Amino acid sequence: MRYSIIIASMLAATVAPLAHAYKQGDVVVRAGAATVDPQTESSEISTTVTGKIAGTKATADANTQLGLTLSYLVTDHVGVELLAATPFTHQIGVKGLGSAIDGKFGEAKQLPPTVSVQYFPLDASSKLQPYVGAGLNYTAFFDEQLTDRQRANGFSKLKLSDSWGLALQAGVDYQLTDRLVLNAAVWRIDLHTEATARHSALGKVKVDVDVDPWVYMIGVGYKF
Repeated sequence: MRYSIIIASMLAATVAPLAHAYKQGDVVVRAGAATVDPQTESSEISTTVTGKIAGTKATADANTQLGLTLSYLVTDHVGVELLAATPFTHQIGVKGLGSAIDGKFGEAKQLPPTVSVQYFPLDASSKLQPYVGAGLNYTAFFDEQLTDRQRANGFSKLKLSDSWGLALQAGVDYQLTDRLVLNAAVWRIDLHTEATARHSALGKVKVDVDVDPWVYMIGVGYKF
């Protein structure tokens, strides 16, 4: 009987709502593993000498870093969130230029600060707090580097333009204690960049890339 009472008490504690799990004025800081997964579509690569080269394209791979979010509850159901992270590093590739060039072309780092307005539909006392959001992303590219092979091929001065775009978000918090939460979230970001380089014989090399990544984050949070 004693064990039955203990088990029943633990189950009740698990399912019982916390008083004011989220309320107006709360600040929630979350941290975890964030992955930027590009869904790349690019134009054909062009050069000053050749124009567009049929069958060519650029690619970018995924990268995982420390993700950070800061949310402020304007009301019990509406919040404003800032997404930040440590710099992501993406490997940039090219295809269709021939075996001497195809493959890894270089790499670039980026930071994707995003501000979103969030809506929390459930009652403020619920331990489970799903939410959706929409906002604005600014992605800044920096520290672009060509591979040694591509520099030997005559390329130089790799540069990716920064991007402004819309961002959509969905996520969920599960409150473990009055302060500690588990979090999972996903964003879809409208991200476009123009990648340029120079070639010793072909002049300016250019490609337009719709990166449009999915961003996934799993972590923990603390409510102040």
